Amino acid sequence: MNRFIPAMKMALNAAEQFVGATAPNPPVGAIALDRSGKVLLGAAHQMAGAPHAEAKLLELAEKLGKLAAIETLVVTLEPCNHKGRTLPCTDAILKHKNIRRVVFGCHDPNPQVKGGGEARLREAGLEVISGVLENECRFLIRAFAKQVRTGRPYVTIKAAFTDEGSMIPPIGEKTFTSPASLLFAHELRKRADAIWTGSGTVLADYPQFTVRWLPDHPEKRRFLVLSDRRRQVPKDWLALAEKNRFRIHYAENLEEGLDFLGKSGVLEVLVEAGPTLRDQWLESGLWDESVVITQGMNGEDDEVDVEFRSELGDE
Repeated sequence: MNRFIPAMKMALNAAEQFVGATAPNPPVGAIALDRSGKVLLGAAHQMAGAPHAEAKLLELAEKLGKLAAIETLVVTLEPCNHKGRTLPCTDAILKHKNIRRVVFGCHDPNPQVKGGGEARLREAGLEVISGVLENECRFLIRAFAKQVRTGRPYVTIKAAFTDEGSMIPPIGEKTFTSPASLLFAHELRKRADAIWTGSGTVLADYPQFTVRWLPDHPEKRRFLVLSDRRRQVPKDWLALAEKNRFRIHYAENLEEGLDFLGKSGVLEVLVEAGPTLRDQWLESGLWDESVVITQGMNGEDDEVDVEFRSELGDE
């Protein structure tokens, strides 16, 4: 099993490039090896409706003339054995008799399809090895696992504090965190399918909530959920948000908003809000991950603290 760890790390890296782009599907990466264990090529699932990682890899291999050399596929997630927008990955694999081994990191957590891929491949006579870097592979799809098990998205709460414990930037400033912390915050936005904020944050800062410190996923559209019962958010700000490709939803409460996002196929929602709404989320027990950025003192690096409410996002 250990000999497949380097390839699995490569598959994880391929998948991580598309976290936030694949909803309602999970991010998945795949690597092809030849008989000697040499890496031939890799691929990842890039967006819903596009080929899954295994099918994409085999498609690329055929175009590059490397298909016949593949003996082993290393995949972060158990190959699917059900038909959705695309054909089952097991069908794509079994079409090629030279593929004799499939190595995957973790089983599909979807209770409606559990176990189908591994069993199908074994029945067809392939060697199947599971559990390679299992924790890392489960962590990669923690938002998908939460969504398919509960019908609700994975909730990440992000907050930033000055070295004096305030969430309010200095007068005339939009932020007080370091460039590294800003990049990290925009990475959180990039992986999210929805942003949730309150009217107080909008009225105080007129935030854009767009991904600007790194390239965003092409054509990505996110939901923007507002806790704004009194409808205080100005129309010009809403118009700007829609221009920035956000789809607006007013949440009556946390439960209603989560149910709406779950039914809309959202895998992860990022809460960026002031202290009142943040405290409401933390007290609700409905969150999964809390990220706190604290401004460094006397020019030191900011501190980032990440807390998970449950192991790997599991319920």
